[in-house]
Amino acid sequence: MLEKMRISYISAYEVLDSRGTPTVEVELCIDGVPVIASVPSGASTGKKEALELRDGDLKRFRGKGVRTAIDNIQIIISKKVMGQFFSSQAEFDQTLCEIDGTANKSRLGANATLGLSLAFARAKSLFIDKPLHESFDISAECKLPVPLMNLINGGAHADNPLSIQEFMIVPHGFNTFQDALQCGAEVFAYLKETLKARGLSVNVGDEGGFAPEIKQTQLALDLLALAVEKAGYALGSQVGFALDVAASELYENGKYSFSEENLTCGRDELVLFYDRLIHDYPIMSIEDGCAEDDYEGWRLLTEAFGETVQLVGDDLFVTNIVQLEEGIRTHMANAILIKVNQIGTLTEALDAIRLANEGGYKSIVSHRSGETEDAFIADLAVGTGVGQIKTGSLSRSDRVAKYNQLIRIERKAQNSIKYAGSEAFLSDIIKRVAS
Repeated sequence: MLEKMRISYISAYEVLDSRGTPTVEVELCIDGVPVIASVPSGASTGKKEALELRDGDLKRFRGKGVRTAIDNIQIIISKKVMGQFFSSQAEFDQTLCEIDGTANKSRLGANATLGLSLAFARAKSLFIDKPLHESFDISAECKLPVPLMNLINGGAHADNPLSIQEFMIVPHGFNTFQDALQCGAEVFAYLKETLKARGLSVNVGDEGGFAPEIKQTQLALDLLALAVEKAGYALGSQVGFALDVAASELYENGKYSFSEENLTCGRDELVLFYDRLIHDYPIMSIEDGCAEDDYEGWRLLTEAFGETVQLVGDDLFVTNIVQLEEGIRTHMANAILIKVNQIGTLTEALDAIRLANEGGYKSIVSHRSGETEDAFIADLAVGTGVGQIKTGSLSRSDRVAKYNQLIRIERKAQNSIKYAGSEAFLSDIIKRVAS
């Protein structure tokens, strides 16, 4: 039985995320041990996400301030938890949910509850004298995750014509995380060189990937393939591709519009579009391939590719076990993206990972497009053993901070924590992309 932990101090304040937008940072002490945690924010968000509370005062940060969420922490929540004893993360998070009293954290704000939840987890790890990645309340073997690296940005994350939001490389065919990271960094450098040689912009988008003025999906994938080749790596057996389509952004009146492709299509044509891409490129994973409300589209997509492609529900599931249960029951997707701020507490995110494991779904721990230097999700990916992480490109310190934390974990582990590598994906996916 874990010794009860007493909350001795709570403070909250505004800091800035990677877009220069205010977000919540929390300082919390358990028995005098201080920690801090900051909260990320998304741009492309699902309708069913927990509520991120903003002030709406247009005189401050164009309405994006978070003083209301901070007041909720310091005035409402502090009165309920200060000086109280908690025996677990789950007990603390349940208290936060009860104080809020809504299904989507709309009273206090998910940014308020999450800041406290993450800070409690960090303080707890110090209290029990374990590294953060070894302190989560989940039964799992620690693994260093395969990074899904967003090297070309489009959609809501960039000011360019590409409809698809993220074009990622997946360095799965390596023995260590350090080797996989080296591969990603070298491919990123060669991609920059390739873009420059073609007179294309090397400005970066929200998640650190390049945002060149190109229109065609195939051209973006060709540029990635060329960069992998120039870096000296084997496409397929060492490096695969992943897409985040963010299809909810492209869906209207039952049709999907890929404006740069001059393509407006229904579900059947969309499946054919993906089929061509999967045939021509080593695509391992497609995230949000259909709109969050297009359940029939998701079922068609899963029926077509569920055995040979990782189909990830982000907007579809929003890290919510109710949505995930429905997806498992009706055979929609085969993986879930885990974003802690979509649900508002760490415990609820861990519940989603447990349910995914039970249902045979893969999980990918993910950042948001508005990030901070807080590297909590790196430890979360390792400690839950999910095997995959999305945390952006190889530029912008808010992204690289997570990679650097994974380097530290691997170095300190001294080979005791295995790199997930190809085992993080379904065997049929690996057979297809490697062939």
